[in-house]
Amino acid sequence: MSKVISGNWGFPTKVWAGPGRIAELAKACAELGIARPLFVTDAGLKDLAMTRDALARLEDAGIAAALYADVRGNPVAANVEGGVGAYRAHGADGVVAFGGGSGLDVGKAVALMVGQTRPIWDFEDVGDWWKRANADAIAPVVAVPTTAGTGSEVGRASVVTHPETHEKKIIFHPKLLPGVVISDPELTVGLPAAVTAATGLDAFVHCFEAYCAPGFHPMADGIALEGMRLITRALPRAYADGADIEARADMLAAASMGAVAFQKGLGGVHAISHAVGATYDTHHGLTNAVVLPYMMRRNETAIAGRMELLARVLDLPGRDVAAVLDWVLGFRAALGIPETLAALDVPADRAAHIGALAARDPSAAGNPQPLDADAYAEVFRTAVAGG
Repeated sequence: MSKVISGNWGFPTKVWAGPGRIAELAKACAELGIARPLFVTDAGLKDLAMTRDALARLEDAGIAAALYADVRGNPVAANVEGGVGAYRAHGADGVVAFGGGSGLDVGKAVALMVGQTRPIWDFEDVGDWWKRANADAIAPVVAVPTTAGTGSEVGRASVVTHPETHEKKIIFHPKLLPGVVISDPELTVGLPAAVTAATGLDAFVHCFEAYCAPGFHPMADGIALEGMRLITRALPRAYADGADIEARADMLAAASMGAVAFQKGLGGVHAISHAVGATYDTHHGLTNAVVLPYMMRRNETAIAGRMELLARVLDLPGRDVAAVLDWVLGFRAALGIPETLAALDVPADRAAHIGALAARDPSAAGNPQPLDADAYAEVFRTAVAGG
């Protein structure tokens, strides 16, 4: 019989975890002083029963929520601007960010922008640009993840695509960290197997790249290793049986762990995935899953020293990069992940463009070795063609 533990923890924010915890949504709002939230989600979740139920819980508690769902899978500035308009029209005093990474990111970006006079791009994660914001005007956020992937519920940033450059920009402020997270695995039960796999491998890539990022951060390394251990056991179960609550709970925890770990850094997988997603509107987690082994091969020498411990955590017979790479390839295949970007309808004809975007992406700074635009373009071309 499955054993699912409910509980609260306080790292890096208040997390209320366990089946049925969505029943405490109104309590979470009250804890943050939110009486009139803007409920931000994506268009795909707007009409689902779990969204209606969450809104009904707020209404029953006397909390007047307004729904905003004009959110794309790869959010753009217009999604945030529309949310700011809806927030002001409702006279809102906080945000409930409900959904996968897109809904959570837009919800947090709306909370930032409702009190600012500068454009959102002025708060990109560059140096201390976050200090430009009026911190006192940032609205409180309750985050409710409905996928186990991005970990945005415990992050201090949002990813938004710039309409002119078509680059994914990371918008950062310490106060974007939600005040309360409701991590209820029952909300993820309805995820199709393919989405479960793509989002779950997104969480794995977060952990893997954070673990391989250069620098000294043993706390992030430890969290990343445990996140990968959880994912290797829980993701195949959640993929095979979407109603496996224990596996779903472990995946939600692992997704949050990945986002905590990657404060150490990400790397070339994300640099390419951001560029491909901004250019071709591909699913972020699925793109990461496809690109991972190609970047592992490119980084082989730089990550070799890290693989022995990871291989032991994954309980592999070998202890080198080849052993981990073989395992990654088998793990992806068992979860139905395509082998190439071509299978996602991504062509190779803009390789130079993708390479240039990837080299400029903030995630590139965390790659285990420096790579220029030509190197990223080469990895991209290989990921499109395979081999």
